Formats: sequence, C-alpha cells, structure tokens
Amino acid sequence: MKALIQRVSKASVTVDGRLNGTIGPGVAVLLGVRHGDSADDARALAEKTLSLRIFPDDAGKMNLSLRDVTGEALVVSQFTLYADTRKGNRPSFVKAAAPQPAKQLYESFVEVIRGELGHDRVATGVFGAMMDVSVVNHGPVTIELNTDGVS
Repeated sequence: MKALIQRVSKASVTVDGRLNGTIGPGVAVLLGVRHGDSADDARALAEKTLSLRIFPDDAGKMNLSLRDVTGEALVVSQFTLYADTRKGNRPSFVKAAAPQPAKQLYESFVEVIRGELGHDRVATGVFGAMMDVSVVNHGPVTIELNTDGVS
C-alpha cells in the first residue's frame, strides 16, 4: 500500500458536484492499494499515518503527530499512485489491486483512522468515483509512506 500524505489547513472532496467530505487542519491522504496488499498492511499504514510527526510543536519543529494535535483526516482512494511509466508515455496500472480487494483494504485503513480520531473527524471520497479533491497544503508538507519495505 502507498499513502501520499499532505499536511493541510483544510481539504475537501466533491463527487458529482456535491460536497462529500470536508476537514479542517489535519492531513489529506491519497491511498493506493497494490496486488498482494493485506489487512495487516492497511493497519500498519494507518498506524504510521496517525503517528507521523509532521506538525509543529511550540518551537516550530515537526515533532507532533495527528494524534497529538487532534487533527482531522480526509482519505481518498487513488489507484494511480501505482502507475508504471517506465515504458512510453501512457501509464500502466497493472500493479494496482483489483477494485474489490482494493476497496476492502481502503475501508480497513479508514476504519483504523476513524477508530483513533472518531467518525466525525474523518472524511472520505467515494471509492471508484471521479472526484474533485481540494487541499490547502500547509507548509507545504507532503510525505510518501508505503508498505513496500521502503519507508
């Protein structure tokens, strides 16, 4: 699994012209699922997201986590995080998981985040839908996490 995490002052997602979710200060998470990912990967990535120290402390150093600042989270599925562009100019998405297992792992990730932050502090997109995502990246701070053994 892969998560592109942006520290935001606010973020929202709109589907078919309707606001689906909005948050204040916290993180926007674009989440990709690949073939072979598991519920353990979803849980581990969610825990890492909650613990990632990307918020400033009183001295201005990035020492605080989403848990510490009682921030909010917007989680949006994004299979294109597993694009392969090594050949030609058209991305291949063969590494991305099929929709059904990807949806289950996306939902598992969201449930871990909601279990920690509370349902009212976690917004989501609509899995598989065409969405407009708006973020105000604060910092800017953007971090990639993954369960591929790299982060």
